[in-house]
Amino acid sequence: MNPRNRKQEVTTVFDGRTHHTCLCRGFRDGLPVFGWHEAPSTLLTKGQLREAGLRPNGQDPVALLVFRHVKPYARETVAPLFSVELAALKGIAAPGQMDHAMEARRTCVECGEIKEYCVPTSTRQCWTCFEIEQADRMGVAA
Repeated sequence: MNPRNRKQEVTTVFDGRTHHTCLCRGFRDGLPVFGWHEAPSTLLTKGQLREAGLRPNGQDPVALLVFRHVKPYARETVAPLFSVELAALKGIAAPGQMDHAMEARRTCVECGEIKEYCVPTSTRQCWTCFEIEQADRMGVAA
């Protein structure tokens, strides 16, 4: 299908402050669908909001961005679009919060020691405790 002959519909999108009348490619799940570079500038994806220092703030998507990648094997990608007007600033963690989080990542759940490295998230154990547990398992299996 030629992109220039695509059927377009007129829709009104409310971004939190104003109503925008624009052309969309249709509707999916009750939301207007826009193609690449077709959405109003007041609607952004989560990634674009993050780059702008914003977060969706609990709002539901206002529209959808639907596109296919250049590569032939890539499937259709659907990204929800959120209103910039209803978005909120991202919170910034206090230095103490980051220290506490990093300490939790370095603490072994088995022995409780704080290590110099981050313990693996799959086991939450330091290497010493992990090796002991593996040796016990091998001993039980034998």
